[in-house]
Amino acid sequence: MSTVTTTTSVHAPSVGTGHTRVEGRDKVTGAARYAAEVPFAGLAHGWLVLSTIARGRIRALDTEPVLAMPGVLAVLDHRNAPHLNTDYAGLLGKPDPTCAVFQHDRVPHLGWPVALVVAETSEQAREAAEALVVHYEQQPHDVELTSDHPGSHPLDGHMPAVTEKGDLDARLASSTFVVDVEYTTPEEHHNPMEPHAATARWDGGRLEVTDSNQGVTWVAGELQNLFSLDPASVRVRSEHVGGGFGSKGVRAHQVAAVMAATVLRRPVRVALTRRQMFTLAGHRSPTIQRVRLGADPDGRLRALEHRSVSRTSTFHEFVEPSTGAARVMYDADAHHTANHVVPLDVPTPTWMRAPGEAPGSFALEAAFDELAEKCGIDPIELRLRNEPETGPVSGLPFAGRNLAACFREGARRFGWADRDSRPGVRREGRWLLGTGTAAASFPAGSAPSTATATAHPDGTFTIRISAADIGTGARTALALVAADALQVAPERIRMRIGDSDFGPAMIAGGSMGTRSWSWAVKAAAGELRERLALGADIPAQGLTVRSDTTEAVQALRPAERHSFGAQFAEVAVDVTTGEVRVRRMLGIFAAGPIVNPLTARNQLLGGMVWGISMALHEEADRDRASGGVVGADLAGYHVATHADVPRIEADWIEDTDPDDPVGIKGLGEIGVVGAAAAVANAVWHATGVRHRSLPIRPDRVLTAAAGAPDA
Repeated sequence: MSTVTTTTSVHAPSVGTGHTRVEGRDKVTGAARYAAEVPFAGLAHGWLVLSTIARGRIRALDTEPVLAMPGVLAVLDHRNAPHLNTDYAGLLGKPDPTCAVFQHDRVPHLGWPVALVVAETSEQAREAAEALVVHYEQQPHDVELTSDHPGSHPLDGHMPAVTEKGDLDARLASSTFVVDVEYTTPEEHHNPMEPHAATARWDGGRLEVTDSNQGVTWVAGELQNLFSLDPASVRVRSEHVGGGFGSKGVRAHQVAAVMAATVLRRPVRVALTRRQMFTLAGHRSPTIQRVRLGADPDGRLRALEHRSVSRTSTFHEFVEPSTGAARVMYDADAHHTANHVVPLDVPTPTWMRAPGEAPGSFALEAAFDELAEKCGIDPIELRLRNEPETGPVSGLPFAGRNLAACFREGARRFGWADRDSRPGVRREGRWLLGTGTAAASFPAGSAPSTATATAHPDGTFTIRISAADIGTGARTALALVAADALQVAPERIRMRIGDSDFGPAMIAGGSMGTRSWSWAVKAAAGELRERLALGADIPAQGLTVRSDTTEAVQALRPAERHSFGAQFAEVAVDVTTGEVRVRRMLGIFAAGPIVNPLTARNQLLGGMVWGISMALHEEADRDRASGGVVGADLAGYHVATHADVPRIEADWIEDTDPDDPVGIKGLGEIGVVGAAAAVANAVWHATGVRHRSLPIRPDRVLTAAAGAPDA
């Protein structure tokens, strides 16, 4: 037995100071292994075969010639695959049938998994998969989203589909200024740098899955349900994740790997290609959004309507909740919002960084800019005049709403006061110059989590939590939180994450991960420090304390909890070539206490770059004839590069929630919100033409310059 002194001097806080990633050296030296790099003895490789039709049935598969090919071990399809249980509600509800592979002969979209070929090497598996002949009974398909599609219907997601208060038509009719416009956003894809990959194996009657995901306990729970396994018999590990953005949940490749490992009784790895990710990893649905605003002569809203139509698949419903932003940002006597979906023969959309808020903020904040123009009021002043005192829909108080402070600080730093409000008057050679702004918000939620903190006789501490660091720097942030709770230097903290054996914890999603995990880590580490301060002995195996924040989270006072921000952009537009360049961009955010300024700024900047991509580049074009994405790779799918982002800054103001024992708010998504709208509003200021469809491509700029109506 021994005792450990947690601190011998006044502790200098770690939270709020910049720290490089604790796993940084491992990542740059290659010591950090990602899911497809972990070695296993006797490893076999699976390759998914995807349908070549968009709708129909499988009539036959010519598997015998494939089974005779070198190295081929098995071909799994709907005729011989293990049966799966899909009659359950998991963490996010009913499972998407896409992950329940090989259970029937129906094909609901192009790229539907129809078989898995398993071989000794990945090269043999791919060659055999490409040689497999599948015969189909093809049926007509529909992949086109329209606002008047007969299948359109309201759909609840994590928020109600429809909210209504007040007489909308009457308030619009009595308004001095009215905006009634339609905006569209395209299909977008996550494309994390690390492709999806999973290895499954059975070890002593226990299923072990090495994966790249955003929540090990989430994936473990889904696999338990799908394969009807005892919870204690499944372990999922995901230590290093090269990006997720909402796409790395439960997917076809993990389930197929478990199936193959179960049949062959040896480790099997299934990894997706970049092209397969465009089909099997989910995507952001395109949206068609109508915004109607009515205002008094002084710009105060009398009416607000925001309606959005997105698409879903024919076999699993998912809604892109684009009107969520309007339910938080602005109030009016008549306030109506609605999220509708259209079932089409496409893969199921899914969560994608800032789901709902990213496309929704483009429409809402662009419409507000149009209203500012009609009212003759500065866009920032118009927003400040319409600051709500309580949640426009919920009626709950705001647990801190520092949006006005973000705008004032951003305007000062951006030089907004020197702006000539007239569009199309600034020119620099062949370039027209313009500036724009937009507001941003994203929920700051919490979810129950567990963690353990262990004190070792050598004076170090180990924190274990089933968290996922998907590139955000969460592992480092949690180490800083633990260090302050224990009042020791961060170097004495060892973080262990990404293992379902550590107990349930929130997934990395909804900008809730670090906030939820920090609460659990702080609780465990704080109790451990109290025990040590009382002279508790430390056995050789260490002294461990476990926390569970379920009751504390449930006891949190109901309130509108959000991060807020103000986005500013300056663009240059060449109307002879259609080129749009973002010259500089500034985001000022109110996102609670900042745990690690170094990684926090990276998250905000990354989100803002994503917003630039959304405004000017990203667009997946779905071919009506085939039903598939044209150019489903990183050559055909355009994103912003370094050359597109010459000067971009992100900063924050002080922001606290006195009722919240943690106070931390998420940063992973707020940087995206409003960024595309700020760029689009700047393009209008430069050219005098409104672009209501993203991305603002050169051909659209040229069409507008030729005198066409607003794009």
